[in-house]
Amino acid sequence: MSRLVELKSHLKQGHVYRREDMSQWSNAIDRHLDKLVEEGVLEKLAQGMYYVPKTSAFGKVPPDEDVLVRVFLKDDRYLLVSPNSYNSLGVGTTQLYNRKIVYNHKRHGKFRLGNREFEFQRKYNFPAKLTQEFLLVDLINNLDELGEDKEEVLNKVLSKAKQLPSQKLKLSVTKYGNVKTKKLFNKVFNSERAYV
Repeated sequence: MSRLVELKSHLKQGHVYRREDMSQWSNAIDRHLDKLVEEGVLEKLAQGMYYVPKTSAFGKVPPDEDVLVRVFLKDDRYLLVSPNSYNSLGVGTTQLYNRKIVYNHKRHGKFRLGNREFEFQRKYNFPAKLTQEFLLVDLINNLDELGEDKEEVLNKVLSKAKQLPSQKLKLSVTKYGNVKTKKLFNKVFNSERAYV
């Protein structure tokens, strides 16, 4: 069996691979990768990243975003967020954004992976998955970057904050809020205490 055929035999549809992962099955990895891209067996996503296209009745299926990000970072500690997620909170955000943000511990900057662009932001702390409390805190952290009526959103956020479990929200504010966000939510927490 030729090394090219051996390399092909290890590749699975729908999977994303790094060049270094595939080099174990080839004695001329760059030549073999060029040949497989030319044949359509592989698609180059970014420097050193390749995808084995999966097809459906509608044509080629793009790689899953989570898989793309995990392989790019070589890490599964990240959180994929979109400003569109704020719309689920019911606090007056309605705009749709073509923006994917990846909170992570390693990379910072905008990177194109395949035909999608991701904005990687290095953060010390973020949750393993999205929660309403985290989204509320993250919305206020990023309020100045949104094209919404800030005053209206702010009033609705403060109202929404009173509906959420206060301990969970306080924890999210403490762990994930920037200075401005902490000050804002502390006013809410202090006013709650005044009514007790």
